[in-house]
Order: sequence, then structure tokens, then C-alpha cells
Amino acid sequence: MSVSTRWVLFMLDLLAQRRPHRADAARNFDALVAAARDVFAELGANASMDEVARRAGVGNATLYRNFPTREALVEVVYLSEVQTVCEYAEELAGADDPFGALVAWLRRFVGLASTKRVLIEGLAFNPNAYPAARDAIYAAGGSLIARAQQAGQVDPILDIDDVMRFAIGVSVGVYRDDDQRERVFRAAVKGIGADA
Repeated sequence: MSVSTRWVLFMLDLLAQRRPHRADAARNFDALVAAARDVFAELGANASMDEVARRAGVGNATLYRNFPTREALVEVVYLSEVQTVCEYAEELAGADDPFGALVAWLRRFVGLASTKRVLIEGLAFNPNAYPAARDAIYAAGGSLIARAQQAGQVDPILDIDDVMRFAIGVSVGVYRDDDQRERVFRAAVKGIGADA
């Protein structure tokens, strides 16, 4: 079992521990997480919890039964996003073009980080969830970088921390539009190539 697979399983276990077992309660939980994902992306991590409950189609009592604090809800939303990024790395692990797989994964990460920045900021102060999430992302991306380096496509002096710092830098930039973000992303990706 690969390192990134172990981390994906770890993230799934963390999420499963928080998700109720009864079918109706699990549906409410999932609806709250989906609504929170949208609300936080639109309005920030300090958005109204009432708005999350309203969009999920549940009452406040259901919201607070599942997520007694804002931090608990932010954590679960963040972990579900991290799980998505890690699972995508697993999907790309056997690609014929290791550099293309790495670029596709980085593009997904940058897209996530640029729209979910408030979640990352919100979790930066949570010592329980953030290190595990960071380790999961680094393990997932690290295996893609290693494959691309073995294929001679990525500069061998780079490690996952170097590459993630460039990805985070691109994701937190302020751009005129999505086209400008894509141009900056492409320029940055060229810099990690073995022939850069």
C-alpha cells in the first residue's frame, strides 16, 4: 500500500468517525457539509451558521447536533476537500505521463486552494486536523513528484515542500481573471521541469 493510499484511508477514517450511522442523520450530515462548502467558498469561514442550515434544508438544532462549533464544521469540510485532492493523486498515480499527472494534480490543488483559502486559514489554528491534512497532501503529491523525477521530467533537487510552496503561492495570488491565473500557473509549472 502506497503512502498516499494510507493517508487517503486515514482521511476517510477521520471523516467516517464524524459522520452519523443512521441513514437520515447521515443525509443531513452530508447536506450540511455540502452547504457549508458552498457558503464558506462564497462568504468566507465566518459566514452565518444559520445560512449553512438554511441551504442544507435543516434546522439549527440539526446543524449544532452534528457540528457543535463552527470549527468542527470547517474541519470536516476541509478534510473532505483534502480527501478529494488525495484521491485525485491516487487516480493519477499510474498515468503514462508522470509530469502531466503532476501538473493535473497541481492544477486541481491550486483550484481548490484558491477557492477554499478561508478554510485553510481557519484550520491553520487547529492543531488537531491541519498537520494530518498537510501530511496527506504532501504524501499524495510527493509520490507524483517522485515518479516525474524518476522519468527525468522534474528537477531532481526539488522536494514536495518546494513544489507545494509554489502551488500555494500561485493559489493565493490575486488575478484579473481565470485566464491570468492559468498563465501564471503554466509559467510556474515550467520552472519545476528538469530542463528549467
